[in-house]
Amino acid sequence: MEPAHRALLRTHRLQLSGQLLVSETIVPFLYQEDILTEAQVEDIESQRTDRLKTLRLLDLLPNRGPRAFHSFLRSLEDFSWVRDRLLLDLQNAPGPGPGPGPTGETQTDTPGPGPTDVCCLPDSVLLRVPSDRELSRLASRLGPEWESVLMDLGLSAEALFRCRSDHALSTHGAVLAGLVQWRRSEGKRATVQRLIQSLKAADVHPSVLEDVLLVD
Repeated sequence: MEPAHRALLRTHRLQLSGQLLVSETIVPFLYQEDILTEAQVEDIESQRTDRLKTLRLLDLLPNRGPRAFHSFLRSLEDFSWVRDRLLLDLQNAPGPGPGPGPTGETQTDTPGPGPTDVCCLPDSVLLRVPSDRELSRLASRLGPEWESVLMDLGLSAEALFRCRSDHALSTHGAVLAGLVQWRRSEGKRATVQRLIQSLKAADVHPSVLEDVLLVD
């Protein structure tokens, strides 16, 4: 977990312990995503109160790898106001923000899982700007990790909130609006290669984007 994410969880530790009920959805989701082990789930559930369970989870998360923070945000589906507050404070924190540029894992342009992730795409594809149609196809294929993808692409917490508010009845519309905003703000730097980087940062396999580009 990146230092900024550790600091954010530490700053909000007491507030989170009073607002979250982790047993019903948060802990099961983090176990499903391989962030927590079975033993850690049992450890959390053995705590006597909901507050203590949340505090124990917050003790464990910082040491659960680079995916832990974004997975934790995704687990807050039933606590969207908490997630929005964390995103807003992260965006306004001094120093590097949640988008491209921090010194953590999400900024590198070097493929992480292996060289086979993008080898089937030529440079002529990797270095071009995706079209409206391709962004729409990608938006239809992204699941709940879409916010993490857009955050890694550099969208602010306010921009994410506007996307959700303007398209409250259409997740596809919200995702597409965010992708189009990213492309507009980055111009020629909004390349397929940059999209692949953010997909991997959010633990989405690049083949999702490859399928989008290979249609028609």
